[in-house]
Amino acid sequence: MDLGFEETQRAERMRTRVVMALMTAALGFMLVNLWRVQVHGTEAYRESLERQSIRRVRLPASRGQILDRYGQCLARNRASFRIVLYIEELRKPGRLENTVKEADRVLGLAAGAVGLPRTVTVDEIRSHLQRRSLLPLVVWRNVDDRGVARFAERATGLPGLDVDVEPVRSYPCGRTAAHVLGHVGRAEVVEEDEEGNRYHYVLPDLEGKVGVESRLNEALAGVSGGSLVRVGASGFKYAEESRREPVPGFDVRLTLDMRVQTLAERLLEGHEGAAVLMDAEHGDVIAMASSPTYDPNAFCPFIPADVWSELVGDPDHPLMNRAVSGVYAPGSAFKPVVALAALTTVPGVAERTFTCNGSFTLGSASFGCWQRAGHGTLGLLTGIEQSCNVYFCSIGLLCEHEAIARMAERFGMGRVTGISLDGEKPGLVPDEAWKRRRRKEGWRPGDTCNFSIGQGFVGVTPLQMACYTAALGNGGILPAPRLVLDPLQPERSTSTGIAAEPLALVREGMRRVIEAEEGSGRRARIEGIPMGGKTGTAQYGSRADRKYTWMIAFAPFDRPRYAAAIVIEEGESGGLTCAPMMRELMKGAFESEADNGAAPTRVL
Repeated sequence: MDLGFEETQRAERMRTRVVMALMTAALGFMLVNLWRVQVHGTEAYRESLERQSIRRVRLPASRGQILDRYGQCLARNRASFRIVLYIEELRKPGRLENTVKEADRVLGLAAGAVGLPRTVTVDEIRSHLQRRSLLPLVVWRNVDDRGVARFAERATGLPGLDVDVEPVRSYPCGRTAAHVLGHVGRAEVVEEDEEGNRYHYVLPDLEGKVGVESRLNEALAGVSGGSLVRVGASGFKYAEESRREPVPGFDVRLTLDMRVQTLAERLLEGHEGAAVLMDAEHGDVIAMASSPTYDPNAFCPFIPADVWSELVGDPDHPLMNRAVSGVYAPGSAFKPVVALAALTTVPGVAERTFTCNGSFTLGSASFGCWQRAGHGTLGLLTGIEQSCNVYFCSIGLLCEHEAIARMAERFGMGRVTGISLDGEKPGLVPDEAWKRRRRKEGWRPGDTCNFSIGQGFVGVTPLQMACYTAALGNGGILPAPRLVLDPLQPERSTSTGIAAEPLALVREGMRRVIEAEEGSGRRARIEGIPMGGKTGTAQYGSRADRKYTWMIAFAPFDRPRYAAAIVIEEGESGGLTCAPMMRELMKGAFESEADNGAAPTRVL
């Protein structure tokens, strides 16, 4: 028995030693790991903790202003306070709904503290959390000073809430020049910085969507900045660790004169149409108006869905810039092209006369003249002055349609001008190749007659017509239209290559259109400022009473400073509808020039 007792004791001692050894090993393992965590790994864990409490925020740049040629502000930024919720700071473990409920609870408390009605629903919280977590959820916009003060007093202790300043684009002139300026909208979210670091929060940029805002977006937008923000447990912003300031965008000065632009838009009120007035030598666009128009302020900071639906559904198309996107038959405003084509291809045509009895007969077809009683016998100058259809059908058939088409192309028709605006249309200069390709038939003499009086297939934009008018007035140099006064941007112009003598004859006929007692554009006459011009009326559609009415003009006659084109849809006639508008537009341009001094052609 003594032997068994000793063996039992030995076994107990062995087990005790094993247990002690295991406990010692476990304690040693714990001490080693504790040393590794608290001593050896201190730096790594501290960096990890900082990464969890530091948030990378993208800061948008201030957008540059847009000014007119004399420095009047057309587009600027204004600060708008808003209260936002950073939902990521309210993340709860488990299901998404836990975070949604927490955000809803915080918003309820905030609404009571600030005294503002709830504007965000639970569904909107859920949708934002699922789709746009990089952006703060905007709870209240356009908060006034009193609301911001209440928030600072009562709600700053609520987690995830903050006040920030939203840059809102403002157009102080409202609807004026809306189609040129365009509007802005929110840019796409940028998720990473230049070094590939992911942003936690992104304050969105403004981005030009149409017009100058879009075409010059890179210059206007500037360069975004960023900040590193330490996040506390009770709220979003605890401390800002570092900051890289955004670089503001450049201001842009346009060629527009807002005094003349405002006048042009007032003249178009109640009509559908467009007006363009430009520097006849340099190509600077002084005014570009399209009617009806819209207010770009409706798009800032975003356009409500019902307002957008109303604009896009409007049958009058207020969003369309008719000056560059509207394509119209030019009617008799096209006749100087036909006269030049005949003068440069048909020998002796300047001395020939034709008799107008009120219509031109071609086989079984008849092309009526606006003067139903007829103009009698007339030559080139009287034909232009009286805008006689019979005369131009006659010389059009003599020079043939290809000569007319090529002359129209010399004046920039059938192609875009390259102006700094989206949506510009090239129009159409038809010829036999086009007709065979599109209509599957050859060109007929009747097509030439229609072409010769600016109807049929031919289509032009008001901007093209203003450039064409400038070339007629300045001696045959076709200017490229320009909207920005940029010292680095060279003037682009091309010579039409037309000899001085035929051009002088056509210009004299255009002078008589306005200055002669019976000229079709005499209602555009301005005392003391001789002008050259041409009226036009073109039927369109199936009804005879639907007409595009035109007036083109340049002034002063001897050395033009301005060239202009006006088109009115469903007007009465070019002479009755557009000529009085042209008189007021040209008069306003000269008055503005006298009051402001010589208009700059470059910004130094």
